[in-house]
Amino acid sequence: MIIAWIDEVDNTDLELVGGKGASLGELKQAELPVPDAFVVTAETFRRFIVDSGIDKEIFKILDETNVDNSEELQKASQKIKEIIIETETPEDIKQEVNKAYEKISEKAEGDNEFVAIRSSATAEDLPDASFAGQQETFLNIRGQKNVMEKIKECWASLYTARAIFYREKQNFEHSKVNIAVVVQRMVNAEKAGVIFTSHPTTGEDDVIIEAGWGLGEGVVSGSVSPDHYIINKKGFEIKKRDISTKRTMFDRDPETGETRHVDVPEDMMDEPTLTDEEITELAKMGEGVEKHYKTPQDVEWAIEDNEIYMLQSRPITTITDEEIPENETSGEIIVEGLGASPGIGAGTVKIVKNLDELDKVKEGDILVTSMTTPDMVPAMKKASAIVTDEGGLTCHAAIVSRELSTPAVVGANGASKTLKDGEEVTVDGEKGKIYKGKIKKEKTQKTEKTVVKTENNIVTATDIKVNVSIPEAAERAAQTGADGVGLLRIEHLVLGLNRHPQSYAEKGEQEEFIRELENGIRKVADEFYPKPVWIRTLDAPTDEFRSLEGGDREPEEHNPMLGFRGIRRDLKYTEIFEMQIKAIKKLIEKGYTNLGLMLPLIQHPKEVKQAKEMMKEHNLDLEKIDFGIMVETPAASLIIEDIIKEDIDFISFGTNDLTQYTLAVDRNNERVSGNYDERHPAVLKLIERVIEKCNEADVKTSICGQAGSYPDIVDRLVNMGITSVSANIDSVREIRKTVAKKEKQMLLDSIRK
Repeated sequence: MIIAWIDEVDNTDLELVGGKGASLGELKQAELPVPDAFVVTAETFRRFIVDSGIDKEIFKILDETNVDNSEELQKASQKIKEIIIETETPEDIKQEVNKAYEKISEKAEGDNEFVAIRSSATAEDLPDASFAGQQETFLNIRGQKNVMEKIKECWASLYTARAIFYREKQNFEHSKVNIAVVVQRMVNAEKAGVIFTSHPTTGEDDVIIEAGWGLGEGVVSGSVSPDHYIINKKGFEIKKRDISTKRTMFDRDPETGETRHVDVPEDMMDEPTLTDEEITELAKMGEGVEKHYKTPQDVEWAIEDNEIYMLQSRPITTITDEEIPENETSGEIIVEGLGASPGIGAGTVKIVKNLDELDKVKEGDILVTSMTTPDMVPAMKKASAIVTDEGGLTCHAAIVSRELSTPAVVGANGASKTLKDGEEVTVDGEKGKIYKGKIKKEKTQKTEKTVVKTENNIVTATDIKVNVSIPEAAERAAQTGADGVGLLRIEHLVLGLNRHPQSYAEKGEQEEFIRELENGIRKVADEFYPKPVWIRTLDAPTDEFRSLEGGDREPEEHNPMLGFRGIRRDLKYTEIFEMQIKAIKKLIEKGYTNLGLMLPLIQHPKEVKQAKEMMKEHNLDLEKIDFGIMVETPAASLIIEDIIKEDIDFISFGTNDLTQYTLAVDRNNERVSGNYDERHPAVLKLIERVIEKCNEADVKTSICGQAGSYPDIVDRLVNMGITSVSANIDSVREIRKTVAKKEKQMLLDSIRK
């Protein structure tokens, strides 16, 4: 069988159509609206390589390849892929693919319909191991010739260097590996988003829908503040609706066919994305998906020409069965928003309009602001609850609040104007309500809901690490089962001291500063020992230092993100860098050999060399710890070979800065922030180049920027050969499952006989 349509297959056809094809077939069997798709079967791939005779050539190359020799392995991979791409495809296969593609186009009432082409592995999950690797995915492809070319590229991607290596190490026969390819109509969405069939944190048994204009990428990534709806499962009544101001959207460029990030038309910004009928229909469909899979689901959906489509579904992995407060109080509700981090917090309102007002927030206060930023973390640590005017469940305030286990309500439109400084309120971070006065919790009980817990025994060849901003979050971060800390930001610890670090040196109080650093880092190292903890040296811009005691020494800069920060500060104010070195040295001497040290904002090898010389002067033994750099500048990406020569053990991508510097976009500038796109081809090309060069030199690669928490980007990174991914605390479990699934897909059929 050359072609199989997804409405003809289900989970019993894994060997024929692979995991992706079988899953889509299951949704079709459940009579859910899935875009038309066909699968070029695994049998077709096998026939292609056997009938053409290239199978013998491929397996001969593999037999003669020493996979432990990186250069030799890369050459073998490239040669095999070239063989597959250059080999003529049999006419009957091309004809069947063309007919199927024409059928999709005809059903869509058009010619040369846009399709997505995805690899689909062909066996069941392996019981004892996970393997690295992921085949190709191509979006917005059109035309018979292009479709066939991309199918062959999917076939060729079965022989990436990474896939070959792991098959070899696990003693699986290359000759038994097959691959299927899914070709599915692209939905050019006018509106799209996510359905949670239970609350993603508490497990509360309502349907939650988040929606935005255009393609779903904005809502899924968190770059767009979505509309938010809560629907009762019993009668599907709309219990709550919050309409956001949606400033940007993703759509398909009508000229190039590529995805682009554009401004929302002014007359649509404040308009509800969904009608009541659409909300109800989506809720019912979400419930149908949950019933089919028998567990709460996170479902991606899209609407095109008033038709709803289910694009993907996965189990919700962030629900916990921890004790949560039950709020049985009644009181006057002042403001409502989205419950982003569960819990009850009561205290005095402190409205923060700019960074100069952060000192207003004292222990136990309620921090109220338009939207939090990283430099607000010290104040967020003190707050008993956090309220923001804007944001959805993936915004900065929501993520950090969950990391801190601090109750938070986001998207509470007008909260910073409605609430008054000094006013006493109670914040319900689960239900998204802010009550007048301090309301005492009457009862705390264990939830009786059935919840989904993430399996902590999932093993991935790609390490899944976690980002930690503050020591207080270390215990919760460790409970995710992460393989270590890929980024420990010490600037939040330093800023929390409310005193400029240079003043410690000037007053001869270095030991006090060193002690604070040592204690903070040790809290994290203790929670994770013996797993690695990579510490980034101080990287705070001048405007963040200026608010500290003694901060008037900081220069005025037009754009602090481009200014005096990172390694530049360390090499200028050597006393600050020396104190950091001494704190880490003390920990190493006490047996903390799981530490790693990385330098931020590197743009030249001489910076690495100078920093290492200072470390040696202070007897920091780099043989006992990992030493690496952040790749945040295009310069570091383009000359990574020269930086590697300075004897580094690892690099970690800071995608937030790398994206800004590559695209010349300030993501905090609302006039241009719509152009900020971590998926921009230039950014991905720089990342791919660095990974390739580092793999050749046996230098570990990681990512700790926000993009490391986006499953679609992580998919690409695993395919590129990245060593580890470091995600935000609330994303670790989902990323681990995403990586495990993608790794296994490459080799699933290898255990079939």
